[in-house]
Amino acid sequence: MPLLNLRVKEHSMPVQLFKLRGVPDDEAEDIRELLARNEIDYYETPAGNWGISMPALWLNDDTQLAKAQRLIEQYEDDRVVRLREEYDRLEKEGKSKTIIGGIKEHPVRFIIYSAIIAAVIYLSTKPFLAIGG
Repeated sequence: MPLLNLRVKEHSMPVQLFKLRGVPDDEAEDIRELLARNEIDYYETPAGNWGISMPALWLNDDTQLAKAQRLIEQYEDDRVVRLREEYDRLEKEGKSKTIIGGIKEHPVRFIIYSAIIAAVIYLSTKPFLAIGG
């Protein structure tokens, strides 16, 4: 019985490129578009039903890793500059978000949250105050 001559095709393993946990939706979409526009073959893993899996973008071909990393690094640098300029513009116009502005915008929510916080603090410290008194 002759032995079979099997050749193993060499191909690269998937490589995690970009973690999506905590990434704003607009940034994740920009990264997807950037990869597609530059013909970088990737796939995405979701967080799963309970959010315990790692949502990420993965490269199918690790030979594209250096190019993809350079593109994402440039995008991130540009994004930081763009968001900083937008923040500075809003601040000059007096439209930047502040704590006081948030309270003025949602006073009822502020009162409810403050009451909940006060109740938690009271209930957490009540047993210790009873010991001392």
